[in-house]
Amino acid sequence: MPPLNDRIAARVRQLRAARGLSLEALAAASGVSRSMISLIERGESSPTAVVLEKLATGLGVVLASLFDPPAPPPDPVSRRADQAEWRDPQSGYVRRNVSPPGFPSPLQIVAVDFPPGARIAYETAARPGVLHQQIWVIEGRITVTLDGRHVDLAAGDCLAMVLDKPIAYANPTQRPARYAVVIATGSETRVPDG
Repeated sequence: MPPLNDRIAARVRQLRAARGLSLEALAAASGVSRSMISLIERGESSPTAVVLEKLATGLGVVLASLFDPPAPPPDPVSRRADQAEWRDPQSGYVRRNVSPPGFPSPLQIVAVDFPPGARIAYETAARPGVLHQQIWVIEGRITVTLDGRHVDLAAGDCLAMVLDKPIAYANPTQRPARYAVVIATGSETRVPDG
């Protein structure tokens, strides 16, 4: 087990990185100087309880969590056998999160098996931040309704959208459909004219 100062150093670095905070941002949030945080994160300072409490507050955690060993980094590989599937009890559609859980990425991939005749409607329009979504049909046909507009998609077709309106999915055929959904968080990207 590393010395406690090394453990605290690694934990503060990890928590700061997980929150996307620069040294300056954590200094502003905690009231601890940037240089002191840097020394703590390198294990070159034995911080006082008062300093640690300020850092914990700035990081949005309890003081005791600064003494926890750093969590292992998330696995960047998501094995098929480990990808949990969820079946909607109403429509029977099966959703599987393909992306590695906990891995810091603005992208998420979901695989969907959509039964014949199934329909799903998501009525919530307001979502936090900007969410981009692309639907790529792998097999079969589906109809996507976004803000009253129906878009029919066949195998190989891909629909891109910003998720800011109610959306519905339907499989109007007598055959199952399979599609992938790629979701990205971030600011809206504009395509230049011309």
